[in-house]
Amino acid sequence: MNNLAQAVWVEALKVRRSKMLPLTAAGFALMPLVGGLFMVILKDPEFARRAGLISAKAQLAAGVADWPTYLSLISQATAVGGLMLYSLIGGWLFGREYADHTVKDLLALPTPRAAIVLSKFITLVVWLGALTLMVCALGLAIGLAVDLPPVPAALIVQGGVTIIITALLTLLGVLPVIFFASAGRGYLPPMGAALLALFLGQVMGVLGWGAVCPWSVPALYAQGQPVGILGYVIVLLTGAIGVAATFLWWQFADQTG
Repeated sequence: MNNLAQAVWVEALKVRRSKMLPLTAAGFALMPLVGGLFMVILKDPEFARRAGLISAKAQLAAGVADWPTYLSLISQATAVGGLMLYSLIGGWLFGREYADHTVKDLLALPTPRAAIVLSKFITLVVWLGALTLMVCALGLAIGLAVDLPPVPAALIVQGGVTIIITALLTLLGVLPVIFFASAGRGYLPPMGAALLALFLGQVMGVLGWGAVCPWSVPALYAQGQPVGILGYVIVLLTGAIGVAATFLWWQFADQTG
């Protein structure tokens, strides 16, 4: 595709010069950090109370300070928190051209619209992939620092794979949400859509239909609950619809923002 490499380079340059990269890295880092804090509390509740980490009246949720629990917490945080963080990043990538009123200048360049959209999706995948790997590495370091009971390395690797797959499923579910950054011409519409998706995911899960809801499947997978092939197919179709809708919008909509 003509000028795709240049378009990707431009998107990467925008990301590097923005404050979004360190801010989102900090947001993602909270997942293993909070998980590590919970492990410290579960290991020694009395020490946690004396240190002021929890109040004397706080009721601790049932759990064990071990690697499976810790990695499961990170996976679940990736499914729920990732929906909002991924929407924020995708909304910024696709909505900033409208918010900064540069979309007409961008489209005036001798670069096909499809290449512009594809470069943004490539940047999104690389960005989120790097942040997910950062979460895995930081999670491993924090787990070792907290001195969780030793387990076979294969169990830790399996937990890391679960985090990565959860992130992928979450990204696929977020792609239609990101479309609203283009259709809504800004940052706010995708965040509103993300809140709606989060609400629907929670409601469908409570009703017992989470296995067929694309915004519930990542959390179910992270918890180790059965999803079924239909659920994964629905997530894939949801992601495909989001990508196709975004390409079609940029190709045929009247870009006057």
